[in-house]
Amino acid sequence: MTVLDDRALGRATLARQLLLERAGLPAEDAIAHLGGLQAQEPQEPFTGLWSRLRAFEPSHLSGLLTGRRVVRTHLMRRTVHLLTAGDALDWRSRHESMLRQRVLGVYRGELAGVDLGELAAAGRAVMADGEPRTMSELLQTVEKRWPAAGQWPAAGQRRRALGEMLIPALVPAAQIPPRGLWRTRAGVRHVLLSAWLGREITPPAPHGTDPVGQALVRRYLAAYGPATSADLRAWCGLAGLPAAIAALREELVSFRDERGRELLDLPDAPRPDPGTPAPVRFLPAFDNAVLGYQYRGRIIDDAHRGLSVAGERVVLVDGRVGATWTTGRDATLTITPLRRLSRTERSDVAEQGEALASFLSDGDSDRVEFAEDP
Repeated sequence: MTVLDDRALGRATLARQLLLERAGLPAEDAIAHLGGLQAQEPQEPFTGLWSRLRAFEPSHLSGLLTGRRVVRTHLMRRTVHLLTAGDALDWRSRHESMLRQRVLGVYRGELAGVDLGELAAAGRAVMADGEPRTMSELLQTVEKRWPAAGQWPAAGQRRRALGEMLIPALVPAAQIPPRGLWRTRAGVRHVLLSAWLGREITPPAPHGTDPVGQALVRRYLAAYGPATSADLRAWCGLAGLPAAIAALREELVSFRDERGRELLDLPDAPRPDPGTPAPVRFLPAFDNAVLGYQYRGRIIDDAHRGLSVAGERVVLVDGRVGATWTTGRDATLTITPLRRLSRTERSDVAEQGEALASFLSDGDSDRVEFAEDP
């Protein structure tokens, strides 16, 4: 069985993630290809798409959100993702059990004595009129049925647990605009996902079948492969996909990584030569290219792995995380190298940083500065 080292896997990741060469795709098609973009930080997807698409304009994504073709909702790993309307509706039921179990894993004690069916019904009743609701407004209505015993902080934890179980685990909801629009600051307001998108959520498949699970496997490998089954689970958070993988075995190809683990892939998916040059790319916080794997060594060193979950924005240099970046109030983009950069690398990073600074400031700034090399 062919062995793929980290460099080969990294180049495949860049190609699948539209980071080896910017794609000439509409934003909606790119979001679909990527299986969504992690989006708990509302402005970050704009950078993610700018780094991946040739002619991306912020208005493209804002228009998709207001036009209800793309939606912000909790899904993979119980985090907020930006998904196409079709994917959000088709995938939601498959994720429901995982969403509940993840909340219970944190708040089982606080939710003791709460009938989850009754809580779900209460939440849906409040939202049935289609009016946008903040979490506080929802909780003011439903928590009277499950009063918290004692004083703060116990009462506060109970309230938080009710909110996190209500949305997203029990009531599929969309976070509606203006949240998530370009250069817009807005709080979270919830509307039932089916009401916002004008179509009911795809119901669970009959027992013994899993077409959504198989679709998730194919879509994941198209955007992230070659990858292990553990990588797949790390991306979506779902535990019940071995049967879906088994059902697809005959149409997949297998490799091994340097650690002997089996890698699965689609037969005709791109696997570039490991020597393929990789351009500098600036990634937003929590980008899929880093977080979409259980083993992230294909793109980030173990010493810097914590950056990926701390919300640091990173710079890919020769296909690997080589720096972090921030923006200040004066629109200056500051780059902090994680290793010593060569003169050519430094020049390439500065050039791409200036282009990003101009994009983020609507052309009012292209200022870039470097912190000292380590």
